[in-house]
Amino acid sequence: MERISWDQYFMAQSHLLALRSTCTRLTVGATIVRDKRIIAGGYNGSIAGGDHCIDKGCYVIDHHCVRTIHAEMNALLQCAKFGVPTDGAEIYVTHFPCLQCCKALIQSGIKTVYYAADYKNHPYAIELFQQANVKLEKVELVEQVIDFRNLNQ
Repeated sequence: MERISWDQYFMAQSHLLALRSTCTRLTVGATIVRDKRIIAGGYNGSIAGGDHCIDKGCYVIDHHCVRTIHAEMNALLQCAKFGVPTDGAEIYVTHFPCLQCCKALIQSGIKTVYYAADYKNHPYAIELFQQANVKLEKVELVEQVIDFRNLNQ
């Protein structure tokens, strides 16, 4: 089996995290990385102990589900909760970040945003990333099937 690249490894982790999403509108995963080490992960879902979209339906206001915390925010908040610095880190996200997540990523010191899929890429988010010298790079996940029976052959 050929060894996957770091970008593919971290993007695969984000796609795996997205499988935990509880919002039915879009499943998103995010992995924050520093020095080739995962420091946090997040997916879009409700507050801890709160009602989930998969159970109660999405709570939509102005075309946005307000029941859901975005994957990028959940990953950043995990760092804040456990005292893990994000300055100079990178993030791998399954979808291009929304405008609010863009601003939070910039303020947290994230220096590179890798994303697998375009998703309503807001022009102002792109402008803000450029102003803050945050590198944007599209890294589409190359799907691979892992055959655990043949790993040691």
